Amino acid sequence: MPRLFNAVRIRRMFGDGQGAEYVRKFEGFSPFQRTMTVVGLAPALLLGCTVHGNPELAAYLPAPYVLSFPFPSAAKAAPVRPSAPAPAALVASLDSIARNFNGVVGIAVTSVEDGWLATSNGERKLPQQSVSKLWVTMTVLDQVDQGKIRLDDLLTITRADFTLFHQPVASLVKGDQGYTATVGEIIRRAMQMSDNTCNDKLLRLVGGPDAVRAFIARKGLGAIRFGPGEKLLQVATAGLAEWKPEYSMGNTFAVARSRLAPGVRKAAFEAYVADPPDGAAPEAIAMALARLKRGELLSPNSTAWLIATMDGARTGRARVHGAVPPGWVYGHKTGTGQDLGGRTAGFNDVGILTAPDGRSYALAVMIGDTPRPIRERQQLMQAVAQAIVAHHNRAPRAEPPGNVDPAWKAFTSAGR
Repeated sequence: MPRLFNAVRIRRMFGDGQGAEYVRKFEGFSPFQRTMTVVGLAPALLLGCTVHGNPELAAYLPAPYVLSFPFPSAAKAAPVRPSAPAPAALVASLDSIARNFNGVVGIAVTSVEDGWLATSNGERKLPQQSVSKLWVTMTVLDQVDQGKIRLDDLLTITRADFTLFHQPVASLVKGDQGYTATVGEIIRRAMQMSDNTCNDKLLRLVGGPDAVRAFIARKGLGAIRFGPGEKLLQVATAGLAEWKPEYSMGNTFAVARSRLAPGVRKAAFEAYVADPPDGAAPEAIAMALARLKRGELLSPNSTAWLIATMDGARTGRARVHGAVPPGWVYGHKTGTGQDLGGRTAGFNDVGILTAPDGRSYALAVMIGDTPRPIRERQQLMQAVAQAIVAHHNRAPRAEPPGNVDPAWKAFTSAGR
């Protein structure tokens, strides 16, 4: 079971004189848990320690709130291992690309057909942000395969469903009737436009974060965490104490965030970057995408449908996509986190790159933290695409099936 952060319980502990005992428990928390505990207490701490003896000062304290924040453990499944050695030249290229960039970078590339895995810092869990929409969509399609959901089922989105940041579907919600569309259309909006409200609607449809985590564990996807959902993830990363419905309207969230003490905001940001509850290893994502392409995660129909949906993504055209040559196809999902002082917590692009000859490469390029401008981040991602294409063009090719020597074909098909 995930551990919970409960601010009311923390306040009661200190109010009942249990502070020393709580500190001992606090020492076992991860960096993100420690910081979010401090953030929960920050309003009282900022007002000083004399509040209990000063009724007038106590009146300025916010009302007690409850925020149950899950910190999922990594899926307990056998790790997916590469089946062939990685090309040395490609590994060297990826290392050079990552080494020459000012930021925390993780890169992973795997051959769908050959099974090798080339990485640079590919095992470190980095913030996914909207990359995690992939796992929500896969969970939906898995339930489609089980007959629990149909792509032509209808969903209605109302103002009560609004989240924050990018939610273009909000413009389609008119009056009290809301916006009604099929499950398939809501998936397309979540995946191709990275609509946060559509994704949260799908998340609730499948049973919430625990259902997605169960899918990740059952399929053995490895070092991929799934966070608590868009609302709780973003308020915690910002340093805000709790989600409020008004944050979904206009710039209310940005205003509330700007009013936080700089130390509170920075502590929350640093903790998120250090131990993201939605963190995933680039190599785990790349291997999962390769398995998707090979048809190992979903039914043939759902696999084809999802890959076609990823091929139609409209976001991040200047990231990896900016260096994809004519004749190649790149289906992908991007993710971008919050900014603080010129730094961004999560700037990602993951997907499947397919050459004109049909051979495919699954890749994950994740920048966990960087102060570098957007153009330089995009150039790093484009350099990864260029390295993959260069490898593909110089790699030896096996004989096409139609040109195999008939005698050899007969020998190998005889069960020897």
